[in-house]
Amino acid sequence: MAKIGTDILHAAALLKAGKLVAIPTDTVYGLAGHAQKTETLQEIFLVKKRPQDKPLIAQVNHLEKATGFVKNIPNHARTLAEKYWPGALTLIFEATQEVSPVMLSNGKTMGLRVPDHDMTLELLKQLDFPLAVTSANLSGHPSPTTAEEVNEQIGDRIAYILDGGPSVHGQESTIVGFENKMPVILRKGAISEEDILATLNLKLSH
Repeated sequence: MAKIGTDILHAAALLKAGKLVAIPTDTVYGLAGHAQKTETLQEIFLVKKRPQDKPLIAQVNHLEKATGFVKNIPNHARTLAEKYWPGALTLIFEATQEVSPVMLSNGKTMGLRVPDHDMTLELLKQLDFPLAVTSANLSGHPSPTTAEEVNEQIGDRIAYILDGGPSVHGQESTIVGFENKMPVILRKGAISEEDILATLNLKLSH
């Protein structure tokens, strides 16, 4: 089984070396790896037994850290980011050529999020690259909300589990994409549609 601990610098060193680490977030625990290492990205799919056509989400500690990886940031996206980041909101952007096709599952867009968890934000500050993240469970199994639940599912396949205590929300982030710069809710999650509507003062399509 994987070692469980609270050593942020150790977790950062493993991630820089291309190893996989489970990390705490405000939604559920995530399986994380270096977003710019193709072999690491492929390993995420293998460990999780994740279908190859399901893209990974990138996590950073602030929006500006991802400017080299996304082509355009619509005004509505900035408004939502200012309101809900750090938080349980994933925004979808058109990706640049700097992003691995494995990350995108050969698509053209990338999900981006700033998690609302002090330990993981500190970890992300130690890194000069985004993390590719997906829930730290076997595909089709419940998403883990504690380090122990991660260990039960994939602990024999990863290097380290960063223990940040139980996840607050216990459900995945809300995903919002953009069509012609207008927001579209792609997955309902921890942040309600009503809250997003109130923030943007407009009606979202589905």
